[in-house]
Amino acid sequence: MNRTLTPIRFKQRAVSQFPDKTGIVDGDKRFTYREYGERCDRLTNALIGLGVARGERVAWLGYNSHELLEAYYGVVQMGSVLLPLNIRLTPEEIAYILDNSETVTVFFNSDFKPLVDALRPKCATVRNFIDIEGQYESLLASAGADFTPPSDIQDDDLAELFYTSGTTANPKGVMMTHRNLYMHAMQVIGGLGVKESIVQLHTIPLFHVNGWGTPHTLTCMGARHVMTRRFDPTEVLELIQRERVTNFAMVPTMATALIHHPRIKEYDLSSLDYVAIGGAASAMELMREVERALGCPSYGGYGLTETTPVLTQSFIKHHLEGLPDEDRWRRQAMAGYPLPGVELEIFDTDEKPVPHDGESVGEVVVRADNVMHGYWKQPEDSAHAMRGGWLHTGDMGIIDKEGYLLIVDRKKDIIISGGENIASIEVEKAVFSHPSVLECAVIAVPDERWGEVPKALVVLKPGETTTEKDIIDHCRTKLPGFKVPKSIDFFDVLPKGGTGKILKKELREKYWSGYDKRVH
Repeated sequence: MNRTLTPIRFKQRAVSQFPDKTGIVDGDKRFTYREYGERCDRLTNALIGLGVARGERVAWLGYNSHELLEAYYGVVQMGSVLLPLNIRLTPEEIAYILDNSETVTVFFNSDFKPLVDALRPKCATVRNFIDIEGQYESLLASAGADFTPPSDIQDDDLAELFYTSGTTANPKGVMMTHRNLYMHAMQVIGGLGVKESIVQLHTIPLFHVNGWGTPHTLTCMGARHVMTRRFDPTEVLELIQRERVTNFAMVPTMATALIHHPRIKEYDLSSLDYVAIGGAASAMELMREVERALGCPSYGGYGLTETTPVLTQSFIKHHLEGLPDEDRWRRQAMAGYPLPGVELEIFDTDEKPVPHDGESVGEVVVRADNVMHGYWKQPEDSAHAMRGGWLHTGDMGIIDKEGYLLIVDRKKDIIISGGENIASIEVEKAVFSHPSVLECAVIAVPDERWGEVPKALVVLKPGETTTEKDIIDHCRTKLPGFKVPKSIDFFDVLPKGGTGKILKKELREKYWSGYDKRVH
């Protein structure tokens, strides 16, 4: 008898094989996998009691918490669809998502009550708004503790719905099936070597593409989840020390904040095996600094909402071990090589593969079992994104002879200056290598002679001072002349989205005000 490829099996395995092991740590609360499984089942029964039907959407507006972790199974195992919301979206964007997805139930942390009150009149399909702090525990207590998932859930049934950030239009709903989630977890478990002994700190929000799929991979293997509501460097260091955390993930801005914590040397970080840095390209210097500050290797990776999300990781292949540190850090800062089951290529403008020579640039395309089912209610956009049997990512990259991918830019972030293509990421890495620079973003700004030129927007390290000329002169030692930023603006902070990514779109607006379009 064939069995459905569904993440529901991961919770069942954890309860069966690790019933008395502490699986979830959330503040002063600790749950064994048996307790966790029962809470998931109670949530399912509570949702049924609220009238939630199979296939309907249940949204979550809140922080990382054991309640959200419970929803990853409590919602999905009844055949309904989980929709985690990015808490940093605008009220208009959240209202659009709830309306577009026809969500019927919304769970929210009390901090978001004013937002929810404003949303209520705009959300015609939502029947239930559940305050997590005020109602969740009583809801579970009144529900039954036993639940058996429907036997007819199919591989291609919708399980989760994640909305991409709307950079040029409304957000798009990415449809993830049971098969997508199951196969992604298998690929990550095999490719990253996920083991029972892992203690992972959830520093990435679980509304961000499954927090890298961790609700599935860790639960399947009986590893331990350690929750933190939001990324706070002091709390992260305290939790690593107290819970003996073995690994966690960050985006580059998180890593920068953590390693420059003024008291980092006071904490015992010896339990760490490695940290993952993804979500945006990393400079080699950041990998070096993270390794020295945390006492463990750091590795890059690459993925998208549309791929559930992880596609690659930059572990050092066995036959490349023993590389000089500079070469090793350079490789670890790359996107890396594909996980098992992932086919990855780079295509030219004629959609033909380009050589894997470490120099030829093309659009990254992928086909794998973890590629989305499509965009919610957008069949034309789905067909265009997945034309020719490949998902077209919109990212530009190169692949070297060892199969390692380096993302050089998003298509929309390529700066075209005097007919020359300039990858903003390459310029950012040169700026970041200046010893006084804490954070930077490079954008195109209009120029009457060249059309557009690179400009660096810089935050300096605390106590550091430098000049525009000094940074530009530094970049001249790293880049050919046409790629060197033509100007520098200094900022106290750079605007960031819900996962810590720098918001280039917002930064561009100041410099392109008065222009009809954002290219020149």
